[in-house]
Amino acid sequence: MELRQLKYFLAVAQEANFTRAAELVHVSQPGISTQIRQLESDLGATLIDRSGRGARLTAVGEVALGHARSVLAAVDSLRQAVEEMNGLVRGRLVVGMVTACTVAPLFEALSSFHRAHPGVELSLVEDDSAGLVERVREGSLDLALVGTAGKPPAGLDAWQIVAEPVVAAVPPGHPLAAREYVALAELGSYPLICLPRGTGIRAVLDQAAAALGLSLPISLEAGAPGAVVNLAERGLGVAVLSASMAGQDKGLRPLAITDVDTLAVLSLVSTPSGSPALRELMAHCRRAFGAESREEPVAASGATAR
Repeated sequence: MELRQLKYFLAVAQEANFTRAAELVHVSQPGISTQIRQLESDLGATLIDRSGRGARLTAVGEVALGHARSVLAAVDSLRQAVEEMNGLVRGRLVVGMVTACTVAPLFEALSSFHRAHPGVELSLVEDDSAGLVERVREGSLDLALVGTAGKPPAGLDAWQIVAEPVVAAVPPGHPLAAREYVALAELGSYPLICLPRGTGIRAVLDQAAAALGLSLPISLEAGAPGAVVNLAERGLGVAVLSASMAGQDKGLRPLAITDVDTLAVLSLVSTPSGSPALRELMAHCRRAFGAESREEPVAASGATAR
């Protein structure tokens, strides 16, 4: 008994005609007839009633049909399982992250995944969050670490890592340095230093300003949070950062912004139909961020919202 014979048998059962069944499986009509007779000989029973104009299943054929379907379904499952395992032996994953965003747990996840599956080629690219989201949607990126305003982007699988407030940060001696909080309209009196458009922090700031009808004076933009901090330390403006970014530098005093309620969110996003290799990489990410057994992750060391 051969698998192709079972496939031919299913085709004849479906079409109730040897000629149409042969066309369906792309073999000649004599060829499919020969294989069905060989199957019947192996089983010691007639499966197809050929006495009429068509081809009908005999009572034995009806019983054999269910078993034939089960056998072929089991073979398909076996093939799929092997293909999935092969996907962890070879293949390619392209991972994106926000430009100049140093998140140690992500790097640890990539490292541990590479050690476990050296046959999978890993590529890392940088872009702003808006560009990364678009590239995930179009399929050129498998996974991306992105910053957004308020919540992860819709329509993608997303695992939220950090959600934190946006704050202002000023050096000692600045007119706001003695304050604990400031309104967004007040910040408009000072030159601001911020990350560029396409980052989560900038999206939070721009959305809040638009909601209040404000036009904020962004005097300087820098792609790296460290550059924003350094520029602010030198008195070139008020830095707008996430709370964790501002808190890491002792040279700046963070101030809560009273009328900005939306949080800056950092998430890992991918398309819903992920490959076995991508699912395995996500498992490494969960372990690296210390949230292997949690449904909702908490802020992890080395992770700050962009």
